[in-house]
Amino acid sequence: MFEYVIETEELCKRFGRKQALCNLSLRLPRGGVHAVIGSNGAGKSTLFRVLLGMLSPTSGGSRVLGEDSRRLAPQTRGRIGLVNEEHTLPGWMRVADLLAMHRDLYRNWDDALYREVVGQFNVLPEQRVSKLSRGERAGVSLATALAQSPDLLILDEPTLGLDVVAKQAFLQSLLFAGGQGLGRTIVYCSHQMDEIERVADNLVILERGELASMSPPDEFCDRISCWVTEGLPGRPPNGSIPGLLQYQDIDGKRHLVVLDQDDSLESQLRQLGAHQVRRQALGLDRAVNAYLTRSHSSPAC
Repeated sequence: MFEYVIETEELCKRFGRKQALCNLSLRLPRGGVHAVIGSNGAGKSTLFRVLLGMLSPTSGGSRVLGEDSRRLAPQTRGRIGLVNEEHTLPGWMRVADLLAMHRDLYRNWDDALYREVVGQFNVLPEQRVSKLSRGERAGVSLATALAQSPDLLILDEPTLGLDVVAKQAFLQSLLFAGGQGLGRTIVYCSHQMDEIERVADNLVILERGELASMSPPDEFCDRISCWVTEGLPGRPPNGSIPGLLQYQDIDGKRHLVVLDQDDSLESQLRQLGAHQVRRQALGLDRAVNAYLTRSHSSPAC
């Protein structure tokens, strides 16, 4: 029995001079929702394509459900569900025919779960897929992927372009399915931090093809804090404020976002000239933004 649903070892992928993945070593254990985030170009989509055997790595390797990604058996592929941002479905088919096809393809098909999920989206069996709205297509994509009873479900920007109502229905369906106690592992890629906060058990941050951070979302937020100060003169000299990620002047007060600093930072700020100092908690959205926009050197690959 495999311990990790996804495992990469020194995984690299280049496209000419462009380094998409750089010595990526990542292990995701079974169960729960693993959110994979990063700026555009961080390597998320390339990682998924390598994991699913659509791309060969330049070097290193990866395993999915215990098998080498380059040689996934048909039975193993049948244990992987995928919902992408385009919600790619055969447009010429009617929903009822699509359902019948999936029933025949997947021996562990869960009809009750399909009906429960697709019922959130007001989709009729006689509708042609090409006539569905983007939100309805997203619902059918999720319903069919979940009803396959996959051991691993990969969701790549699944709510991109959905309106508020469709997005809510999608997330509610996902939370419902995740609460069924089926031991399913979900890998969720999104730029929407409000979604990540609702569904994720584990937060994986990629930067320039490398693993930058992996922890529960609340632990990540605990590492980053904002200090609201008055009296600090000018621009903070380089290195004068430990762990500094961002600073902004707002309504005459300087907001400093820092990484891995405890309450002792207050005395250091007062020594630099601050006469008022207040610590302020940050939500996941701002914490991730500060972390990803900090200055850092390019990876050596």
